[in-house]
Amino acid sequence: MGKEENEKIYGKCNWEGGHGHNYRVEVTVMGEADERTGMVVNVVDLKKCIWGFALDKLDHHNLDRDIEYFKDRPSTTENVARYIWMQLVENIPKPARLYEVRVDETDKNRVIYRG
Repeated sequence: MGKEENEKIYGKCNWEGGHGHNYRVEVTVMGEADERTGMVVNVVDLKKCIWGFALDKLDHHNLDRDIEYFKDRPSTTENVARYIWMQLVENIPKPARLYEVRVDETDKNRVIYRG
């Protein structure tokens, strides 16, 4: 995309050097709770999965430059949510299943992705 088209589409979020966000990510899983533990998934295992397969790859990185997925698509909040989904969907500790990924760009801007 050229500079003018970038400005038209992305407005104030358009900048050659990129711009940053402190995204807030929420992951929701679903499934039957284990009768013995009362849990669908152990939250410690879930956090390890989320960080190990997704957030560690994104945290403190320039998405457009450092993450292969974003080299041929814009790093919109929608695409960030989709990327996180793709990293987690096959890796969530079983028997839990990934239900949704929510990414908050700001207090007023958020995306919910359900695959």
